[in-house]
Amino acid sequence: MQGQVRVYFYAVSAVLIWSTLAAMAKSLLTVIPTFEALFLSSLIASVFLLVQQGVRRGLRVFRAYDWRGYLAMAALGFIGLFVYSGLYFYGLTQLTSQEACILNYLWPMMIVLFAALLLGERITLRTAAALLLSFSGVLVLTLGGEGRADGNAVLGALACVLAALCYGLFCVLNRKRNVDATVLMTVAWGVTALCALSVMLMAETWVALSWTQWAGMLWFGIFINAVGYLWWTMALQQAQNAAMVANLAYFVPLLSLVVSAVTLGEEMSRAALLALVLIMGGILLQNVRRGRKSG
Repeated sequence: MQGQVRVYFYAVSAVLIWSTLAAMAKSLLTVIPTFEALFLSSLIASVFLLVQQGVRRGLRVFRAYDWRGYLAMAALGFIGLFVYSGLYFYGLTQLTSQEACILNYLWPMMIVLFAALLLGERITLRTAAALLLSFSGVLVLTLGGEGRADGNAVLGALACVLAALCYGLFCVLNRKRNVDATVLMTVAWGVTALCALSVMLMAETWVALSWTQWAGMLWFGIFINAVGYLWWTMALQQAQNAAMVANLAYFVPLLSLVVSAVTLGEEMSRAALLALVLIMGGILLQNVRRGRKSG
């Protein structure tokens, strides 16, 4: 019983932490260039994970993989974290944080698509209906979303959908590999930091951060990137019923809307509300199918 309490502590804490992602990123990206923010948050995450691994269990686990293993982890990090984060951050500059977050949570449906394409899982009629329902939400938000006054709603929506696609692919490819979660995330965030630094040096001008911005960046790097992903992975690994824990992820976009409304003063448009209902409806429809199948 005590073990399950710990599992749900990890899962619920990760959900609460992730609910601040959209509003925090939106706030930081109004004053900090995209790839500077990505570089700093990723570097902080990678260093934090490396240090906590050394303190908790030592660094011997890093010796368990050869250069091929690290190359595969680097490739996964490039696709699933660097490209994903870059696209999502761009979407946040073009849309409200609420709209970007809603579109970002297409990634559970992307997992279903890639599981069918790469792992041979069957797409049933219910699954197809769930996919159509979620993607109809994308159309509603793309055509009816207002975006920013100086932004492009269509490009922003496209970036968020592509970001969800990248993270869905990242999750499915991870199923094929038996890699320590801390090692994988340390390498993945490190690769993301290096790639973001390269783009930043070529395309952006460094902006000095204030103390409050550094505090926000530390929260982003340590808690949203490092602790959130790590605790979520630990919850899924230790849970007796992983499906029940995974269901908690669907509260993230709902809580994000509340956080954005309180901290940024954003009001939800009718298009965003309808898109949220359609996308979450599609995800829940697919989840009901899984629940009945496992039962």
